Amino acid sequence: MEAFAGRARAELRATGEPALPRSPGAREVLTPQEAQIAGMVAGHPTNREIAARLFISASTVEYHLRKIFRKLGVTSRVQLARTFPDHEGIPAWQDGG
Repeated sequence: MEAFAGRARAELRATGEPALPRSPGAREVLTPQEAQIAGMVAGHPTNREIAARLFISASTVEYHLRKIFRKLGVTSRVQLARTFPDHEGIPAWQDGG
């Protein structure tokens, strides 16, 4: 397992993406694509609309949303929209919507 982890770290460094620590106490961090999708959800588009904007499939959006929900401890798009700043940097709970 250590050899695999070392190779994964080396490949991430080669792409310019940092390897995040994965210990039990490590804080989960959203990837750039997860953060982008979470921010878009605040504007209330459908998965299909998000997918079209990002040139990915709707099932990929669903996959990322499942990961986002788990990492942030939310269970719905409404909760996510209320807790994550939207793409314009205004938290959904402040935008009047």
